[in-house]
Amino acid sequence: MKKIILIIVIALSASVVSVAQDDDAEKGNGGRLEALKIAYLTKKLNLSTDEAQKFWPIYNQYMSEIRKTRIDARQNKEGEIHTEEKLLNIRKKFNGEFNKALSSEKVNTFFKAEKEFGSVLQKELMERRLQRMENRKPFRQ
Repeated sequence: MKKIILIIVIALSASVVSVAQDDDAEKGNGGRLEALKIAYLTKKLNLSTDEAQKFWPIYNQYMSEIRKTRIDARQNKEGEIHTEEKLLNIRKKFNGEFNKALSSEKVNTFFKAEKEFGSVLQKELMERRLQRMENRKPFRQ
């Protein structure tokens, strides 16, 4: 398990620099980041073929609504609390949809893994930024 997480982190490292330069996930390397997220979720959920066939179309709808809500919130300069409330409502709605495709245990694992992925990505971005800052400092003897 640790090896898989390490592989994902290494793969993230390769794409994080360019993703960090482009805040809009719809441009640039958002596709690569989404592919890494899908790989991470696939491993965490350990889906059977039947589960995967049911799960991924629902996941794609879910992500479409999440993206649309975030884009709308940015464009309309909505408050953070209001946006988070909308996102929570989407998660609640899709919790029921995901339960049609997966066991409630796997649905719970999905939501946890999605949050974990965000944390892993954030940590990697932070480490990259710190590395760049350290590399910029002039060498003193």
